[in-house]
Amino acid sequence: MEFDIFFSISQTPDHNGYTPSESEMFSNYYDQLEAADRLGFGVAWIAQAHLSTQTQQQNSNPVVPHWKGEIGLCTDFCQLAMESFRRTNRIDVGSAVVSILASGGPIAQAERIANTVQFLSHMSNTRKLHVGFSAGRFEFMARPYGIVPRNSVEEAAWPALRGQIFLEASEIFLRLLRGDTISSSDIRKTILTRDNFRSQEDWELVQEKSGSDSSEIPISNRYEFEEISIIPKSWPREQLQLVAGTHDQRAQEFVNTILPVKVFNLSITSPEVIDSTHERMKKFYHSSGGKWERRDMPRTTFVFLNAETGLTPEQQSTAAKEEAKLALGEYWKALEGTLDPSKVEKAADNALIGNPTEVAQQIRDRFHPDDRLMCWFDFFNHDNDRVIRNMEAWWNEVVPLLE
Repeated sequence: MEFDIFFSISQTPDHNGYTPSESEMFSNYYDQLEAADRLGFGVAWIAQAHLSTQTQQQNSNPVVPHWKGEIGLCTDFCQLAMESFRRTNRIDVGSAVVSILASGGPIAQAERIANTVQFLSHMSNTRKLHVGFSAGRFEFMARPYGIVPRNSVEEAAWPALRGQIFLEASEIFLRLLRGDTISSSDIRKTILTRDNFRSQEDWELVQEKSGSDSSEIPISNRYEFEEISIIPKSWPREQLQLVAGTHDQRAQEFVNTILPVKVFNLSITSPEVIDSTHERMKKFYHSSGGKWERRDMPRTTFVFLNAETGLTPEQQSTAAKEEAKLALGEYWKALEGTLDPSKVEKAADNALIGNPTEVAQQIRDRFHPDDRLMCWFDFFNHDNDRVIRNMEAWWNEVVPLLE
């Protein structure tokens, strides 16, 4: 079993109402990153976000209306990745995730990523940049970049069409990284059919808006351009690992027709979906990436570990459960504005909660020995020293119980 670490760098109030400054948030991140490097975590995964969450709450249709604070402070993963490499000796760095629809779109993102890997190679020829990419979890971050419906047909089709825009962007992004020279005429065409929609009613509304009862409705390209290729031309592509942040099976399979692309999973993804994804990816993973392994899908998990000195194991267990309840409750309230006990309970069932012995047993019960865990320690917790103690307890007290 392998262990990575996830950093959200979310500027949110903790359960005591304390919100750290931007400077303090990044200082805490660097401290925890250096500890992760020293302890032996494999990849430091960094969340990327764009635009102020607080400001978007003033929009006519806010996406995250109840979130307090900022969802994420890392707005340029590539710059933070290079600074992270400079501050560490062995740990890899990854994005979880970069939106290829924002920050200039897939063309700009491809050049940015290739340049970053080229710069990394001057520092180390063994460490890797892991780039998780997606359409972006929060739609408001891509709207100012033109990712909005262009007419009434697109407006009616939007929930399904946004996924198709991601496929178009993904092809551009991946083919440029592969070294291709392309124009928009080389890129897949978007044709909507009934299969793209959850209900017959949704599909019929799109047909109505298009003025046609055809079984296929073509949508013009989102990106229009003549022949292009990116600079740099020559860079060590073997130091780049790609990961798709999508659960759409067709998208996972499509990107692997171009380059080897691994996949993420959510912390609350069911074991059945996890296992079926592994079986499917064994078939569809791009052949140049080698054989698909379970480690190719990092398993995100919240970690509420209490190994504090001066407490009995029973007291540690009780304290960890209370910490998890407070943090998960704030999370769901922030996302939805209501405290939904069933969702909190479901999330808690997929988190690791307790003293070291309990957490080790939960890992054995819930995960395959060949899994790779992406551990989230700083979840709504701005106590920097405590987070680092939890990371140290993970390696010194939990991991030995798994061996």
